[in-house]
Amino acid sequence: MKNLALKYFIPLVLITGIWISGCRKEEVPVIIPKASEVNTFIFKGLRDYYLWNQQVPALTEAKYNNTDTLNVFLNRYSDPQKLFTSLLYKYKEIDKWSFLVDNSKTIDDWIAGISETMGYDFMLGRIGTSDNVFGFVRYVFKGSPAEKAGVKRGDIFLKINDQQLTVSNYRTLLFTNKTYTMGFATIVNNTISPSSKTITMTAIEMQENPIQKDTVFQFNNQKIGYLVYNAFTADFDIQLNNVFKKFKDAAINQMVLDLRYNGGGSVQSSVYLASMLYGTDDSKVFSQSQYNAGLEAYFVEQYGANSLKDYFVTTIAKTDKNPATPIQTLNLPKIYIIVSDNTASASELLINGLKPYMKVTVVGINTVGKYTGSMTIKDWDEKGNVNPNHKYAMQPIVVKYANSVGDSDYVNGLKPDIEADEDIANLLPFGDPNETLLSVVLADMKGNAITGKTLKSAQIGLIKVAGSHDFKPFANEMYMNPKRKVKSE
Repeated sequence: MKNLALKYFIPLVLITGIWISGCRKEEVPVIIPKASEVNTFIFKGLRDYYLWNQQVPALTEAKYNNTDTLNVFLNRYSDPQKLFTSLLYKYKEIDKWSFLVDNSKTIDDWIAGISETMGYDFMLGRIGTSDNVFGFVRYVFKGSPAEKAGVKRGDIFLKINDQQLTVSNYRTLLFTNKTYTMGFATIVNNTISPSSKTITMTAIEMQENPIQKDTVFQFNNQKIGYLVYNAFTADFDIQLNNVFKKFKDAAINQMVLDLRYNGGGSVQSSVYLASMLYGTDDSKVFSQSQYNAGLEAYFVEQYGANSLKDYFVTTIAKTDKNPATPIQTLNLPKIYIIVSDNTASASELLINGLKPYMKVTVVGINTVGKYTGSMTIKDWDEKGNVNPNHKYAMQPIVVKYANSVGDSDYVNGLKPDIEADEDIANLLPFGDPNETLLSVVLADMKGNAITGKTLKSAQIGLIKVAGSHDFKPFANEMYMNPKRKVKSE
């Protein structure tokens, strides 16, 4: 009986089990949407190129080699900018410079020195605890609306559209109006007072010529070459070379390079300038590069170990605009370089790169302290064509630079050999021997003791608030030539 019951029980269970199973709803496979092309471009570009990719877990985790897993991660971000910053190493603390734009023309214009501007650089200050702000013109772009309106270095302004500049309104008045009327002021008996002078200017899109001033003058029975150079912009490499031909033809004895407002630019232009100053021995190393492990290995495999070094050069390379051009070199044994807390990136690279080869006397205050460089990355395919479906581009930090003896990591900036600060309340013309920083250089040339001067800024109790440089997009950047590309898989 028991066996009979068991005999009929087993088939019943089997049949019942089959019926239950057959009644279950079929599982629908989960389809994970493909991530946007922009988000995929951002992730793969940073994974392959970013200097600090090993410090960002999401860029190195093996699970993201799986397409579905990567798509799930990327689809969390509807805003490409938020994805980009989430993948940077200690954003705004360590990496203060990488950036993303939604139109690559923004980067192209920045590299060329093109912007919509009135065409003048300024420093803002206030006296004591007053909310009133005063502007001090530091320099004027050649051919700009400001130059045409008669604005010059040393001018003081205190009103925009008849409103007194204050700590709460200067951003709006100076940086949101494309046309404005500027009201000027003078300093009399250490007091800033409004004057009757006003001018009206309208911003235009223009390219800034970084060669602000070049001249040769006599001092202490010597010929001094003096150059104010405000950015390493490749479009002006030939013009810069022509300036050095003038210096060379004049047989100058001493050179003063003024980089106080130079926030950086092209690494290649820095190499050219170094070669103009020191020499064209292309067997000597100017700088050394360090990339992330994968990118560095790729460069060494494809181009050899020397691809990690930049050498002094004999020639400015051929471009679409100019033929290959021999470098005009001075073969100097020493140089004076004027700096400030606006001096950064390619300027610091130049100073650091020259130090093993010549006596470099730095005059001013500590520089910014940026020894990393970026590269323009667009959504290229394996043939080098840019994805036509979007215009995004990024400028991430990809390289760390050292000089030929390995000196780098100047996180606190380059310390001056002779400390001196610019007197923003007494900005004399560039090249004037009484101008605060140039006068210190000339005193040292003559062997005179450098004594501290009481600046007019201090006499009137002026406190710096901000400079136009602080609001300049992508200030203090240094970028390398993006010709070498690594395919993103």
